[in-house]
Amino acid sequence: MFNLNTEVFLLGYPTFFIFKPMKKLITSLSLAAGLLAGFFACDDKPIETASQMEETHKVVVYQVFTRLFGNTNTTNKPWGTLEENGVGKFSDFTDKALQEIKDLGVTHVWYTGIPHHAVIRDYSEIGISNDDPDVVKGRAGSPYAVKDYYNVNPDLADDPTKRLEEFEALIARTHRQGMKVLIDIVPNHVARHYEGKNNPEGVRDFGADDDLTMEYKRDNNFYYIPGKAFQVPEPLNDYKPLGGANHPLSDGKFEENPAKWTGNGSREAQPYFHDWYETVKINYGIKPDGTKDFPELPVQFREEAYQAHYEFWQDKDVPDSWKKFRDMALYWTKKGVDGFRFDMAEMVPVEFWSYMNSAIKMENPDAFLLAEIYNPREYRNYIQLGKMGYLYDKVELYDTLKNIMQGRGSTDNLVSIQQGLSDISGHMLHFLENHDEQRIASPEFVGKAEIAKPAAVLSATIDQAPMMLYFGQEVGEPGAENAGFGTSSRTSIFDYIGVPHHQRWMNEGKFDGGQLNPAEKELRDFYKRLLNFTIKSPALAGNYAEIHSFNRTNTEWYNDRVFSYIRWSHDQRLLVITNFDTEQSFGFELQLPPSILDLWELSEGEYTLDEKLYGKAKTKLYVSSGQAKIRVDLKPLESWILEIK
Repeated sequence: MFNLNTEVFLLGYPTFFIFKPMKKLITSLSLAAGLLAGFFACDDKPIETASQMEETHKVVVYQVFTRLFGNTNTTNKPWGTLEENGVGKFSDFTDKALQEIKDLGVTHVWYTGIPHHAVIRDYSEIGISNDDPDVVKGRAGSPYAVKDYYNVNPDLADDPTKRLEEFEALIARTHRQGMKVLIDIVPNHVARHYEGKNNPEGVRDFGADDDLTMEYKRDNNFYYIPGKAFQVPEPLNDYKPLGGANHPLSDGKFEENPAKWTGNGSREAQPYFHDWYETVKINYGIKPDGTKDFPELPVQFREEAYQAHYEFWQDKDVPDSWKKFRDMALYWTKKGVDGFRFDMAEMVPVEFWSYMNSAIKMENPDAFLLAEIYNPREYRNYIQLGKMGYLYDKVELYDTLKNIMQGRGSTDNLVSIQQGLSDISGHMLHFLENHDEQRIASPEFVGKAEIAKPAAVLSATIDQAPMMLYFGQEVGEPGAENAGFGTSSRTSIFDYIGVPHHQRWMNEGKFDGGQLNPAEKELRDFYKRLLNFTIKSPALAGNYAEIHSFNRTNTEWYNDRVFSYIRWSHDQRLLVITNFDTEQSFGFELQLPPSILDLWELSEGEYTLDEKLYGKAKTKLYVSSGQAKIRVDLKPLESWILEIK
């Protein structure tokens, strides 16, 4: 379709236009952000769903907490057992459920909590040792305290003895629906009591061959505190494991001698209660003084592809922990897992990521590799040297959008964010909820799910990067339950619990939204429209430029509660404008900068605009005497995605 000889780069994105005014555009436009949402009815414009699409352009990730998804039990007793509060199973992801997820506009499902982690439930009859409540958070346990990387959580299986086969069947069902499968890898730490019962031949457990007399040794898997035994942390605020329920192992003691460093890096034999005391830190060859005990990548490898990274490591001697995690990731890759979300990736050296990610990509060149990283100074290191595909865009875009939604921030701040990330913006995964963040509808966030609509449109359409949705977000789940170890405003990841709004959509396993109220149905319809447009729009896989700054200077009544930008490709030209204000409507004559007229070759005249979400916006673009104007009248929380015909 395109003549590659004319390819140039604009604002970090490839474009296949060749115009004389290009330099003028680059110098006259600043990079920014964009938003969209709407306070619209649900019955105006038909939705073209993902299952009707032959091709997708952008990625949409649906994070689902696997243990909670299919649970229909509504008891929600604090610290309730599996029998009291229920639990979701692999089998709850029926073809119907997966079809509904797909039709929401999803391309990748991140099944959270798959690897076998520590749980307070007796599976000793099938050879699994019991876990100690003194070093387990919650009754259902943290999915980030993995106990056995070569099998899956037995709670999730109808027959725990066949739990691996049941997960493999879920992988196959997900693939049949045309979606990819992601799971977690937690490289920085493992459960305090790691015990691999399903290791492939030749695979040794973490710590099985460690020298326990040394604080540090390169090929030890853990760090040790020789001469000191581990002590359970002093509880805070009258905390009692399992809410004080009787348990034979709940005695304030856990045998570990010598003590190991705790997962967050604490070197105390008795960590604090707010430390990650249920986990122990993995040793990747970083000495206690912070120096590296392994080869470093030459600087030119920033520009090298994963194949060159893979070759670099073939003759290098690396720490034992590197090999263990590489082998485990390849084990799951060969079972059909399409990618991974890497927990707290920046707590692990970037050289390890080059080593492991290049090995994964050699097995699956299309592997989706997502890193949880919160330090913007390290972003490029983990993308360029660590060969990560995507990073959390939490610290900059998410935090700024949260401030705007809460009425404490200005949309002007979005401009510099996209400017600063222009060279890597396609690698920054956007989200408004995940298992670590407050639910939008919780009083602690904004208290009303509809307030996030403009932010959702922006997150989905601002650049080429993926958008992520957390299950229940699409129906306004507030995370209000008192689950036990977990606290309200975040759906608990530690407890057996039901998720009420999601359960109403699930409708006793019919997965048809039959119990949702009208507002919840409208919200899900909004996300369905937005995400399905996102994955099929060629412009959203193309170029971006903000027009917010130009209009702030030149347009009367335009203000910092609205935001506007353009997206385009060879086949499509879009204008996105959104109103973040919860009470005020805004009307003005939005303008396109003159350089856009040159770039898009807009001659004088009148242009039809097609609003892509609901088809409600009735307005036109008028070009006259070198000026382009569009009448915009936005209601509170309303957004337009306009395509110029």
